[in-house]
Amino acid sequence: MRKLVVTEFMSLDGVIENPMWTFKYWSDPMHNFKGEETANSDALLLGRVTYEGFAQAWPNSPDEGAAYFNGVRKYVVSNTLKTADWNNSVIISGDLVAEVNKLKAQAGTNITVHGSGKLVQSLLRAGLVDTVRVLVYPVVLGQGQRLFEDGTTATLKLVESRPLGDVIGLIYEPER
Repeated sequence: MRKLVVTEFMSLDGVIENPMWTFKYWSDPMHNFKGEETANSDALLLGRVTYEGFAQAWPNSPDEGAAYFNGVRKYVVSNTLKTADWNNSVIISGDLVAEVNKLKAQAGTNITVHGSGKLVQSLLRAGLVDTVRVLVYPVVLGQGQRLFEDGTTATLKLVESRPLGDVIGLIYEPER
């Protein structure tokens, strides 16, 4: 069975929204941390807002990751989006739990969720997340969408922590 992996850029105060503030911290060790995600993933699961941002940014990007993001299968969770024109994109709607369980039962490697805060909240509540990978940045933003909204409960086991310069890479798995 495939694993569902959530990956987030997060400030010290838990903000994951619009992580433009992360760019100045980019380093080779962070590149390697993120590269592990793409090397072990053959599909993305994205919320509509993240999908639309990625679909605007990646097709014309000169960045090294562009080939992966443009070519990988992308599943877009949305009950309102009518078309998903970015290469290799499919819209899934309706019963999120059933649809994600179908994806996890297919042959392949990990399914990775980048950003997609509202979707991640739903996946966590449904117990569908197998791994949480977080890069924690040394900034406090004071406001914005948080990884764990008020009322979210979870018990996670730390699998690995990795210093990446001023940033810390954390890998957790839910305790079930």
